[in-house]
Amino acid sequence: MNKSINLKQRPVGTPTLADFDIIELENNLNVSEGEILLESKYISVDPYLRGRMSDAKSYVPPFNVGEPISSGIVAEVIETKNDKFKKGDFVSGLLQWKEKQISTGEGLQKIDKSKASLSAYLGIVGMTGLTAFLGLHEIGKPKKGETLVVSGAAGAVGSVVGQIGKILGLNVIGIAGTDEKIDMLKSEFGFDYGINYKTTKDMKAAIKEAAPNGVDIYFDNVGGPISDAVLFNINQFARIIICGAISVYNKTELPMAIAVQPFLVKNSALMQGFIVSNYAEKFPVAMKQLSTWLGEGKLTYKETIVEGFDNTPQAFLDMMNGKNKGKMIVKV
Repeated sequence: MNKSINLKQRPVGTPTLADFDIIELENNLNVSEGEILLESKYISVDPYLRGRMSDAKSYVPPFNVGEPISSGIVAEVIETKNDKFKKGDFVSGLLQWKEKQISTGEGLQKIDKSKASLSAYLGIVGMTGLTAFLGLHEIGKPKKGETLVVSGAAGAVGSVVGQIGKILGLNVIGIAGTDEKIDMLKSEFGFDYGINYKTTKDMKAAIKEAAPNGVDIYFDNVGGPISDAVLFNINQFARIIICGAISVYNKTELPMAIAVQPFLVKNSALMQGFIVSNYAEKFPVAMKQLSTWLGEGKLTYKETIVEGFDNTPQAFLDMMNGKNKGKMIVKV
């Protein structure tokens, strides 16, 4: 048999398991000329998928109700009638949440498991690492000695951003939601300072204490009150990188927020959102640099791996609730 995980209904507010359907399919996949048969090995679950479950206008089309969800997947070629791929090749790319599926190979990248673990191609040497590197480099334009604040710092992207900041000679402050995660940021990822936003009563004061000389770069993964507090501490010509806003993804009402314009005008600061595909032409250079740093031991990564294809929806829900350390991945 084969299985598919479909969007059963559009979530209202916080998604639940009732929004997903696990469908058993007939295992009658016939490979035609130019096609390959893939078996999923690792599935990436990411915050941006929540946006695609809604039908609001965005930078990518929404998922269709009653059809499979898709995300980054590492798969093995188990049958091929495509000259570009041979049996036993491993590939990564945007694929459907299915145990097995047919593809033309378009948009898939062959990966080498001798250079990094297969799951790493969904993380530190995949879109996660590229997002961290390119967002920080292209918008943050870091200079040695500056102060970088990262929200969602214990997550997949945030933990890599902080490490790159240290490699580049920055003072790095991470914001996360448990003392255990704060300890991890400092002991495993080399952050200089950590702030637990769940136990800190005055975030504005805490950031000022951690960054007495002000904040030059803010890599924002969460939005909301945490990001408001950072704005009170930015320096002149600060760069604010908007990567995500997980704090508001499940809101059903219009979120309240302070006006950012006075902070930007007063400090001649830049605030820019991005999606990693904006910099697609720079992927090869970025991936080479990330692989080099990884090989040199300058970068490390954390994964939370959930076993079993059927547990993919729960893994997504757990990731949205901050139960992951580093990259959340499902091992099929």
